[in-house]
Amino acid sequence: MAKPSIASAQPTFVHSDHTLAKVVRPFIRFSHVEASGGIVLVVATIVALIWANSPWNAGYEALWSTSIRFEFGSYRFEEDLGHLVNDLLMAVFFFVVGMEIKRELILGELRDRRAVALPAMAALGGMIVPAAIYLAFNAGSAGGTGWGIPMATDIAFALGVVALLGNRVPTSVKVLLLTLAIVDDIGAIVVIAVFYTERVEFEFVVAAIAVVALVAIMHRVRVVYPPLIAIGGCVLWLAIYESGIHATIAGVIMGLLTPARPVQNELEAEELVDVLERDDDIKPDEVRAAAFLIRGSVSACDRLIDGLHPWTSYLIVPIFALANAGIALSSDAITSPSAVLAGVAVALVIGKFIGVAAFSWIAVRLGWGRLPDDVTWGHVLGVGAVAGIGFTVSLFITGLAFDDNSLQQDAKIGILLASVIAAGGGAAILALAHRGGPPPDTEALTPEAASL
Repeated sequence: MAKPSIASAQPTFVHSDHTLAKVVRPFIRFSHVEASGGIVLVVATIVALIWANSPWNAGYEALWSTSIRFEFGSYRFEEDLGHLVNDLLMAVFFFVVGMEIKRELILGELRDRRAVALPAMAALGGMIVPAAIYLAFNAGSAGGTGWGIPMATDIAFALGVVALLGNRVPTSVKVLLLTLAIVDDIGAIVVIAVFYTERVEFEFVVAAIAVVALVAIMHRVRVVYPPLIAIGGCVLWLAIYESGIHATIAGVIMGLLTPARPVQNELEAEELVDVLERDDDIKPDEVRAAAFLIRGSVSACDRLIDGLHPWTSYLIVPIFALANAGIALSSDAITSPSAVLAGVAVALVIGKFIGVAAFSWIAVRLGWGRLPDDVTWGHVLGVGAVAGIGFTVSLFITGLAFDDNSLQQDAKIGILLASVIAAGGGAAILALAHRGGPPPDTEALTPEAASL
């Protein structure tokens, strides 16, 4: 029997002339734009700000204060909607972050020590210097516990700003920023786990360790049935939540446990497909076997990242922004900023810029790393400025650092103000770096010349 030709293939619904398909297609095209996740995040932030400063602001507070509870036997769980977003939904976000870290450690930039030296040093500087600047404003005061707030870089916003500049920013600069942000995420996760855990219930820690061991064994023996892995993740989240450690760490752990290498050789899967294409009498079991091999030629990390990334970018993180960015703005907060507001803003804008640039220079000067191809020191300065966009994780740490609502509000205003300044300043510096002509060969320059 003759096989159907490409010309005879029927178009999918999305590519058809159906009226609904014509409405859907622009949204699909938008989702493939690199900066689209950041755009949705900005929209959610603006909505939250307008809502919180409108005559309907009581409804905003009432929504996120809504109590959610369930009981299972003698166990009772109760949290308000805002905390559930921060603790549960953001665990999915950190699950994706954990998988991205695992993939980079096994197959990506983080496996090459020399390649990772520069962004790792840049990230280290981008954490140490902002924390120090913040403490210079707030050490010894009630706001001193917020030193972790300016240490984080929002990868979605930062990459979104760079993406808006298009081809004016070399791919190697984007890779540098991405690697820096991944190392920054590792640092933020450590800070959350170690410094923002108030109490530890060790019996639940033991239970969590047991679940981790079980999930690791399941991956080891290639038990890949998604519902079982999902159940393990939910039990781990609950154990860590009850232990007193922040529950989002469960997402990170599950991400790091996810295999980053495919279980099936891609070439063997392609060979099987070629055999099936030449078979005129394909049986259902042969199709299932081929589908299994093809699926196995893609790692679990890649499959899950591709599947979950749209949900985190277009739903989870925007909901988080909607729940946390609703700040009651006042002119007094800007004209007479508190030490917390000033500390956060200055630490993110100035601290990130100085920390990333200075520690990058140190790494190159000492020979620990070198600037990637097509990357100039102007680009490094631009990356340092853009790294000051500390939105998502900074807001997240704010909720952990402060119980006092006024301190939270001041920190959030500082984060928003700094993110806007960092985005504009970083974009301007990167655009100017593009006009500066071809990059110098940093390997051929002396350390003194390379620092210019």
